[in-house]
Amino acid sequence: MSTTASRRSSKKSPDGGGPESAAKAEPATQAKPTMAQSAAAPSPFTPIAEYAFLSDCHTGALVAPDGAIDWLCVPRFDSASVFGSLLDRGAGSFRFGPFGINVPGQRVYEPGTNSLLTSWKTPTGWAVVRDALIMGPRRGEDGVTPHTRPPADEDAEHMLVRTATCFTGSVEIDLVCEPAFDYGRVPAEWSMTADRHRADASGAGQSITLQTNMLIGIEAGRARARHVLREGEGVYCALAWDDQAPLPGTFEAAAGHLDDTTRFWRDWLARARIPDHELGPLIHRSALAIKGLTYMPTGATVAALTTSLPETPGGERNWDYRYTWIRDSTFTLQALHYLNLDWEADEFVQFIADLERNEDGALQIMYGIDGRRDLTETFRDELSGYAGAHPVRIGNGAFDQRQNDVFGAALDSILLHTRRSQRLPRRLWPLVQSQAECAKAVWRNPDQGIWEARGKPQHYVSSKLMCWVALDRAAKLADIRGDGALAAGWAETAEEIKADILEHGVDERGVLRQHYATDALDASTLLAAIFGFLAGDDPRLRASVLAIADELTENGFVLRYRTDQTDDGMSGKEGTFVICSFWLVSALAIIGEMQRARDLMTRLVKVASPLGLYAEEFDVDTGRHLGNFPQAFSHLALVEAAGRIVLSDLLAEISG
Repeated sequence: MSTTASRRSSKKSPDGGGPESAAKAEPATQAKPTMAQSAAAPSPFTPIAEYAFLSDCHTGALVAPDGAIDWLCVPRFDSASVFGSLLDRGAGSFRFGPFGINVPGQRVYEPGTNSLLTSWKTPTGWAVVRDALIMGPRRGEDGVTPHTRPPADEDAEHMLVRTATCFTGSVEIDLVCEPAFDYGRVPAEWSMTADRHRADASGAGQSITLQTNMLIGIEAGRARARHVLREGEGVYCALAWDDQAPLPGTFEAAAGHLDDTTRFWRDWLARARIPDHELGPLIHRSALAIKGLTYMPTGATVAALTTSLPETPGGERNWDYRYTWIRDSTFTLQALHYLNLDWEADEFVQFIADLERNEDGALQIMYGIDGRRDLTETFRDELSGYAGAHPVRIGNGAFDQRQNDVFGAALDSILLHTRRSQRLPRRLWPLVQSQAECAKAVWRNPDQGIWEARGKPQHYVSSKLMCWVALDRAAKLADIRGDGALAAGWAETAEEIKADILEHGVDERGVLRQHYATDALDASTLLAAIFGFLAGDDPRLRASVLAIADELTENGFVLRYRTDQTDDGMSGKEGTFVICSFWLVSALAIIGEMQRARDLMTRLVKVASPLGLYAEEFDVDTGRHLGNFPQAFSHLALVEAAGRIVLSDLLAEISG
């Protein structure tokens, strides 16, 4: 999820290592006190929120303010990194910008795009750099990342293009391309053409090609070039990982690729329904982020671009989010349909329909973006981790956990899509039946919960709530299909689940519990409002929402739960969860607390990154973003919350 909380790992590295075993290795008498790590501690690592996000809907890149690409995996989101300085300052980067200048004058997205404009002031002049992962007209079958969905008219060129233009004075442009393949393990081996305008790098079974109108020199594992631009002049570089990519031979050709990409994003965004409202700009940036995190060949959406960015500064709450979570599906569909992006919504539903299920018919909680089921987790102990956060994980061991909320997410998505398209595709009905029967079979059982806790399984309220969603939505889908008997049976089970939750999942003051054996609060119970489990005027819902707003927040921002009250199997505190804060905006609106909803939305808008993006968490003590970035679920929840405020304002305007 774009902020679905920590995806818990259930596996250790092959050698049995990891933070738990390391902690046990040192006798207690040798333990040394440590200072609490701060997200704002002095560090060579760029603050998470300072990164710009580029995408071609096959992979994505993060660009630091100094012009260095610190994260790029090719050819797919979940491939090994070629530039991985995000996780270790020696794991590869690619800088293109003024020599000796690290702080730009301004960074903005080209309006309506995922293309970056960076302006630079140097002692001798001004320059502008344009960066984009290139989109262009389809050139036949994609042999790099084959499609299972219908190919679009425009697709990724598997190429990064960067241009620099001097518009006053003179500016010395510096290019330093130092790939390190396989997450930094393998330095590049370079070869260069005689004219010094093209160089090829290879390692760990991968290869990339650098093309530029600057003169290249090779220095061990890196390619370098420098050139002084005069007013009106321009230089470019292009990096490709497809030997059929249309590498530009001139600055004008490179600029043309960037123009094509700008046109693609603007044409795509023009299809979206963006309200004429003060929240409109944030909604359209969220729409571009969501689209940018979509893997076009299959229709899947990655939870985030990155792996192992820490939820706790310097800590162990570090997860690989480059996969698709089924529980994200309903929020994805809600956002896409709200934005009128029905094609993307249908692509995602078809991806879910294609997924291989467990022997009992249940969907896994997550899959690879190509639908693969095995996401076995390993550690990369040779990497320092972001600002020292260990371990660095590749894969996600939670893929084989059983979490009972998955059924409700899938069936709510199908009902939402069915109502929008006014038809229930034949291929989806077996999925409806299997997920409904799975929910019916397991709803009484404890599980690991929505937050994928490593502690003892519990009767989590949100898990049972989502089983209620599964049977409630399945009954409605059976009605649409004309099967009254099946609809009645599933509706009866839904009522049984609801009664059980209200008997065992509500404390003495009428507030929904985290699980049946505690009175602790959990932000996931806000889903009772969002999914219509209780009416907006139900006193139990109102008490639950206000309890979370008043007791499960730090400086007004929402925690998932109190780590000292929850057995999640991990150590250390974590930041507030962005998605939970947006959920609270929606829940406050549902119970009629519109002013509180607007106030919280205003605070959330103010903590967006300089480029309008959100990570998974927000550290209220330092004002820093934490966790993987950009986080799809944060932006999905933003669209949901913003939509409720926009609708309320529209109704108020109509009523006068």
